[in-house]
Amino acid sequence: MTSGADDGGAGLFADSAVPSSVEKEPPHYHGHRDRLRDKFAAAGGDALPDYELLELVLFRAIPRRDVKPLAKALVARFGSFAEVVGAEPARLVEVDGVSAGVVSDLKVIEAAARRAARGAIRERALLDSWTALHEYLRATMAFAPREEFRILFLDKRNHLIADEVQGRGTVDHTPVYPREVARRALELSATAIILAHNHPSGDPSPSAADVAMTREIVTVLAPLKIVVHDHVVLGRNGHASLKGLKLI
Repeated sequence: MTSGADDGGAGLFADSAVPSSVEKEPPHYHGHRDRLRDKFAAAGGDALPDYELLELVLFRAIPRRDVKPLAKALVARFGSFAEVVGAEPARLVEVDGVSAGVVSDLKVIEAAARRAARGAIRERALLDSWTALHEYLRATMAFAPREEFRILFLDKRNHLIADEVQGRGTVDHTPVYPREVARRALELSATAIILAHNHPSGDPSPSAADVAMTREIVTVLAPLKIVVHDHVVLGRNGHASLKGLKLI
C-alpha cells in the first residue's frame, strides 16, 4: 500500500509540472514595436498615421504594454497627433492609461517641436521666409486650447529680436492693449512687429474685433515709426493673414 501511494503521488506531480525547457513567449506587441520602428526608419514619420507616430512616443513611457489602443484613444479624443501633444496635462490624464510619465514625454515632444521651428526663423529675415514663419506659429500656438496673443519684434533688417506672448485669454477672447504693445516695442528698439493669435475653434478667419484691434495698433505705432507687417490668425485648419486679405 505504501509503495502504491508513493507511485500515485509521483505520477500526479509529474503530470502537472512544466518542463524547464519551455520558455514563455514574448508578448505579441514586442514584434509590433520592432516592425513599427523599422517602418519609421525606412519611410520616415510622414508615412505613419497619427496614432502610429504616437505609439512610437508612448513606447518609452509604457515599455511593457500594448500602446496601440491608448494611441488611438488619444487621437480620437483630441483629433490629431499635434493636438494630443499640445493638449493640457489636466485633459491628457483624463484618458485612461495616461500617466505622469506619458504627459512628460508628450510635453518634451511639444517643446522640441517649438524649439526646432523657432531655430528655423531666428537667423533669417522673416519677410523672406513666410513659410518658415507660418510653420513656427502653427507649431507654437495653432493647437493651444485658449487664445494667445503673440508679438514677434523685429530689427531694421527684419530679423527676430524677441518672440513674446503678450496675453492669454479664454477660448474666444484675449485682451490686447495697443499702448502696451508700443511700450514693449520701444523697450526692445524694434522697428517692426508681426502680430499673431490663435482661434481654438479651428477657424482662422479674422473677426471684426481682430481687424479693429489690429488697425488700432497700427495707428498707435505709426507715429513711432514702427511698422506692423502683418497679423496672422492661426487655427487647426490653417491660417489667415490680415495683410494678405487687405484688411490692414
